Amino acid sequence: MLSFDLTADQKSLVENTRRFVKERVIPVAAKADQTCEFPKDVFREAWELGLVAPIIPEDCGGLGLHEIEHVLITEELAYGCTGIQTSMTANALAATPIILAGTPEQKKKYLGMLASEPVYAAYAITEPAAGSDAAGIQCRAKKVGDDWVLDGEKCYITNGSWASWYVVFATVDPAERHKGIMAFIVDRDAPGVSVGKKEDKLGQRASDTATIHFEGVKVSKDQVLAEAGHGFKLAMQTFDRTRPDIGAGACGLMRRALDESVAFALERKTFGVPIAQHQMVQAMIANMAIKYEATRLLVWKAAWMIDQGDRNSVVASYSKAFGADSAMEVATDAVQVFGGAGYMKDYPVEKLMRDAKILQIYEGTSQIQRMVIAKNVLAGVR
Repeated sequence: MLSFDLTADQKSLVENTRRFVKERVIPVAAKADQTCEFPKDVFREAWELGLVAPIIPEDCGGLGLHEIEHVLITEELAYGCTGIQTSMTANALAATPIILAGTPEQKKKYLGMLASEPVYAAYAITEPAAGSDAAGIQCRAKKVGDDWVLDGEKCYITNGSWASWYVVFATVDPAERHKGIMAFIVDRDAPGVSVGKKEDKLGQRASDTATIHFEGVKVSKDQVLAEAGHGFKLAMQTFDRTRPDIGAGACGLMRRALDESVAFALERKTFGVPIAQHQMVQAMIANMAIKYEATRLLVWKAAWMIDQGDRNSVVASYSKAFGADSAMEVATDAVQVFGGAGYMKDYPVEKLMRDAKILQIYEGTSQIQRMVIAKNVLAGVR
């Protein structure tokens, strides 16, 4: 029999995360957005509570939680601020390819590092000319003796300025496209690694997003995570595992927008009655609730399938595409419910609308998700 009941431990996890968000995230979110400064003290406290990269296996020092627990945590963090949540979730994104393909030594060192201290890690695949076309990356990997040398640039990297290490995707030959892509683990303090521009963004301004330069960076053979021909596959398998986290972030943002809209609609009066009594406002609120609930069900199903061992579930793309688009629609409607006030920074829905947009872009745009979904659907028909 199907059941959507959470276990006692899962309920406790949600309650504890929700309390942390109420007490520590929400009070600092507006200032972090205004100043573009990530609250590292909040990150440390979240790490101490086990809310950062909880999927790290127990034999590496982590909690070894399942993906379903991870999306529960992510939704709660995103309710407080998706910018802060994104930088926290980025550690799990960087850890995932090592969980999937790392050697025992790599897992012990790098996953163990994330589990033993509140440090940051980053996943570096995007380049100025290679976003949605991930197979078109230009960052070069050249073999020198038994080792490798990396030259190139990565952009829009979450936690790029602070990361202690990066998972870097590079190619032995751009003409080979996906067949030439490798994956490496690169230490931040390796000679030739430097942080470039920190981006000034529309939304999720609390998270760090930066350009990373690799100039003659020597990487030992022990740091190779995926050989040529396997790097692109690893990158895609990683996204299959992490896209439900984007959907969970969308859930948190939508639930916050819904709560703010309901509270405002019950208080604000026009034509002598609270606007919650106007049918057009009720329709927007109803649609918000529908989109939140539908997204959460897709996210939970995607997480459940991952926990069952399915590495290539198209449901991950369903949850990401539907969740991201729904979050943008819900945040826009929330501003509409607030009217002129919603356009002002004095109210939280203005930030929610700005924060929502990137959900449709990072880790595969909504358009790319539909290409993935269509390919799977058409393959099934054939």
